[in-house]
Amino acid sequence: MRIAVEGCAHGELDIIYETIQEIEKIDGRKIDLLICCGDFQATRNLSDLKCMAISDKYKDMCTFYKYYSGEKKAPILTIFIGGNHEASNYLQELPYGGWVAPNIYYLGYAGVVQVAGIRIAGLSGIYKSRHWMQGRYEKPPYTDSTIRSVYHIRNLEVFRLKQLSGKIDIFLSHDWPAGVTKYGDEDILLKRKPFFKDDIESNTLGSPPCMELLERLYPSYWFSAHLHCKFAALVPEKGGARVTKFLALDKCLPKRKFLQVLEVRSQEDGPIQLNYDLEWLTILYLTNHLLSVKSSIHYMPGQYGGGRWTYTPTAKEKQTVYEKFGSNLQIPLNFTQTVKPYDPCDMNTQIEWPRLLINDQTTRFCRMLGIDDPSALLQIITNTMMDNSRSSELSMETSGEYTPESMDISFDEESVFSSTFEENSTHKYFVDNSPTNFSPKSDGDDSDNGDTSKSTLDGTVNSSNTETTTEIADSASMDDSSEQTGCVQTEPNCKKFKRRNYSVYSSTF
Repeated sequence: MRIAVEGCAHGELDIIYETIQEIEKIDGRKIDLLICCGDFQATRNLSDLKCMAISDKYKDMCTFYKYYSGEKKAPILTIFIGGNHEASNYLQELPYGGWVAPNIYYLGYAGVVQVAGIRIAGLSGIYKSRHWMQGRYEKPPYTDSTIRSVYHIRNLEVFRLKQLSGKIDIFLSHDWPAGVTKYGDEDILLKRKPFFKDDIESNTLGSPPCMELLERLYPSYWFSAHLHCKFAALVPEKGGARVTKFLALDKCLPKRKFLQVLEVRSQEDGPIQLNYDLEWLTILYLTNHLLSVKSSIHYMPGQYGGGRWTYTPTAKEKQTVYEKFGSNLQIPLNFTQTVKPYDPCDMNTQIEWPRLLINDQTTRFCRMLGIDDPSALLQIITNTMMDNSRSSELSMETSGEYTPESMDISFDEESVFSSTFEENSTHKYFVDNSPTNFSPKSDGDDSDNGDTSKSTLDGTVNSSNTETTTEIADSASMDDSSEQTGCVQTEPNCKKFKRRNYSVYSSTF
């Protein structure tokens, strides 16, 4: 099975799919699956843009809405995790994963699926210690604080992933695992990103929970994004035989190494289809009682506490869940629209205020598995707060008394990769069979200097430093240093939007 791996997508689906099609034309071989490592930006309409944690002047609808509306369909099965630049209100509708558009599947806050027998796991968001132990209390419309905390990973998702047993073929995270740079060539990394030096020396670059997961699961491949550069490493198991091939990829821009093609031996023949992972379903079922939608500190079970603290399922527990799904683990193609998609030619578009929505995909999944939908719990709490507020107001009107306590509802309790493809000025690609070097010190220079006279070390798509076509420049926007604020108009009489300055994505929130 041939798999394309994308770093930060930043909403540029048209460019990503076009790039894949160019690769297929060159070597005459089909790519079966695309996986994206976050900052996917599944913005359906202008309301979704309000839920992205970036400055308004940099917000851009990009091209996802075309796939959501049905104007286009993803040419290959696409799986992605969330990052820190997302339409968080939409992803919050699918906490356990689901279809965001036909043929485009989100893994949820954390998730495990199987494609042709290949086991793919993922963790959405980035790590921030101050929100690590809280529940999923955020809901749209977000505040200046919750618009960022909503994409911070929580201990529950990592606890659940730690219960996995057996082989994981591919793991996706937006953050890099903390300390992973010491297993690769730090010297070359620092030539390209010298401002990483202090964080590397203090071991604060990356996510500690991600490294804990890596050292527990040791998947065959681990892919990340977020830091907008390409970096490869080999992470060996201490005292064991397993080795994880780590690769971070860049964002979808000219002169960037944003796409990797690899081949993984599939265990099943026939058409490519997406299936639930039985062990993961059972873990969700067994740990449902640990779900919290409060902002208070929420501890996970430990071996020195009372009761069960490990939830790796038994064969009997997995059989029980298997029967709940009618012995059929194929993920249903049940995408439905929950909001009206963006129409660039509708001059009377009204921007709706973002609100908490219940997605029918999640409702059906939770009902079948017998677990809770966090959004439904939040909606219950919201309705309870409103009802109590109305009751208190009525009580004050009739009694003439005011008690602050009556108005306060406590919500905050406290292998080696394949060929290299490079883009030239005519939007074509050259094939180079040089492999990615995962050794701690690479023999070649992997710096992102845009010099296409030298072959790259990897199987990564990147662009040359020659002048790109107008089509690519407009679609992919400018380089990080660009301050262009011109408008792009793709159709007559359509609304104009400023192209975003990609430097905003270099910030870590």
